[in-house]
Amino acid sequence: MNEGDRVHVERGGQEFEGVLLPSSTPEQLVVKLESGYNVGIDREDATVDVLESDVYDIESAQDEDGQSSIEFEEGLPTISLISTGGTIASTVDYRTGAVTAQFDAEDVLRAVPDLAGRANYRGRVVANILSENMTPEVWQDLAHAIYEEIEAGADGVVVMHGTDTMQFSASAVAFMLDTPVPIVFTGSQRSADRPSSDNVMNAVCAVEAAKSDCAEVLVCMHASQSDDRCALHRGTRARKNHTSRRDAFETVGRRPLGTVEYATGDGDTDVSFRREYQRRGEADLDIAADLETDVELVKFTPGTGPAMLDAVADSEGIIIEGTGLGHVNTDWIGHIEELIDAGTDVVMTSQCLDGRVCDRVYDTGRDLLDAGVIEGEDMLPGTAKVKLMWALANTESTAETMRTPIAGEITDRSVSEAE
Repeated sequence: MNEGDRVHVERGGQEFEGVLLPSSTPEQLVVKLESGYNVGIDREDATVDVLESDVYDIESAQDEDGQSSIEFEEGLPTISLISTGGTIASTVDYRTGAVTAQFDAEDVLRAVPDLAGRANYRGRVVANILSENMTPEVWQDLAHAIYEEIEAGADGVVVMHGTDTMQFSASAVAFMLDTPVPIVFTGSQRSADRPSSDNVMNAVCAVEAAKSDCAEVLVCMHASQSDDRCALHRGTRARKNHTSRRDAFETVGRRPLGTVEYATGDGDTDVSFRREYQRRGEADLDIAADLETDVELVKFTPGTGPAMLDAVADSEGIIIEGTGLGHVNTDWIGHIEELIDAGTDVVMTSQCLDGRVCDRVYDTGRDLLDAGVIEGEDMLPGTAKVKLMWALANTESTAETMRTPIAGEITDRSVSEAE
């Protein structure tokens, strides 16, 4: 009997069935039940039968280049599944009993049989990390991998990613790549071993979105608490607004770009869009993956002194998350002017979830403009940071680039959520 075995345990007239987990004491067994909950059972007088050995020991089909594939079926589109890790590609780590990222793309195909028959798949592993460990260097590796998959003939790309930093990675790819096919980021809030997991529906809907006509970078996640549809958010406008709900993501300032109605079995999975988008084949494939990583995001709060800026004074670029229309304490303005005079690009965004920066209304804003601050329009602060990293490395006029929509990160006008 080993950790990872499926077991049947009887003790004191009670019966339990599940997967054996590590135990912190030799006196107890710990079993993960089908419900997703763990139960501790005293070993004394317990009868244990092993039903299946090492049920999570899945042999990877990945080749030396980190790629995998399954048998192709004529007439189906080819979707590339790229794994970076995260909860959608995670299961129980039987060393610790914790959830950890350990599946490659081929394992995800085996774990989500509902994907069968929807497309032909190519699998590729770029990273196997939890998303809090994501770095700009991995963004670059990811952009190059997506470029190569599309160049090799993929009709769409699905990126499996941890949800905590998915919005940053989606923004980075949106700026680094011009794409003629859909690039869809998806993940899950709850791991596959939990009965409330959202991994199957999100994966299926992401594949359907990758087969659609919308050749943009999208984030595909649950649209509600129910298993009925996924929302399709523009990668540069998406934000994770809840720590644990399955419908954690929202499009800031508007409703999502589209939806995928989820259907199981032989039912049709309908993909629809409510606004204009870049269509499949309109753009030529291109990549500009250079990034200036010396960019910082600083949040102003009441009582925070301008010394906060001293810690980032040597940065190439700074995003400030200001109040309201884009303000900071007036004591900051002189320090900001000194940074700009020394060659640092400073972009102002707002802490508000909706609306846009306008530093022409109040004296503080006008003083910031006179100091040389660049207005970030209605960009999300995180998106603005990623865009500034890209702009500094790839364009000649940072200020003009930051004010110009590149990948849907700036809207023409701020509208109500109903639109």
